[in-house]
Amino acid sequence: MTFAVPTRLPTQSLGQRSVLRKRHPFRRAPGLSRFRVMALGVVLGVSSCGPAPQPSKTLPAEAEWHEFQGTWTASGNRHTILLGSDRRASIGDFNGSLLLAGRSRPAVGFRAEAVVFNDSVTGMVGRAVWTDEHGDQVYSELRGEGTSTGNKIVGTFLGGSGRYSGASGAYEFSWRFVLETEDGSVQGQSIGLKGRVRVDSPRATPGTGGPKP
Repeated sequence: MTFAVPTRLPTQSLGQRSVLRKRHPFRRAPGLSRFRVMALGVVLGVSSCGPAPQPSKTLPAEAEWHEFQGTWTASGNRHTILLGSDRRASIGDFNGSLLLAGRSRPAVGFRAEAVVFNDSVTGMVGRAVWTDEHGDQVYSELRGEGTSTGNKIVGTFLGGSGRYSGASGAYEFSWRFVLETEDGSVQGQSIGLKGRVRVDSPRATPGTGGPKP
């Protein structure tokens, strides 16, 4: 018995060809141009190989402590009277600048003014006003040894204006005069000034600040 070998393989119907085309996993979809394929590859490559986005750095919130270091330089006039042979008292006013450093410093610099009274036996008391570039001010009280055996001064913040309203905290430093003349003119600078401040701005009272009828 012999079998006839067909000379042509059975052809697939049009419907079967459509099914095969739909099932082929690597067949390019109709209408997708080569340019779109290349662009999609570039986007996927950049998004998968590029560095992960870094979180943005933000300044400390107003309610947090702002630590700082700096240098206070000033010049002014000082009037001195003698209280016997080994004691003297003086009153002076000083104007200068305060430059701050530190990651969380409240500002880069201030114009600094101070009025102080010093007794070589009992120490020094005074008041200081720092004014930033926007005109906002921070106030502080100064107290120190100010004697021949000690020169440590401590400043305590008493509030302020603008962004420094409600300021609290403290700072400390030592002071040295680099120039003193007979007519009372003096120049000096701080040593080891450091401190921290926290600004708690008062909240607006409900019902104020809005449009009035």
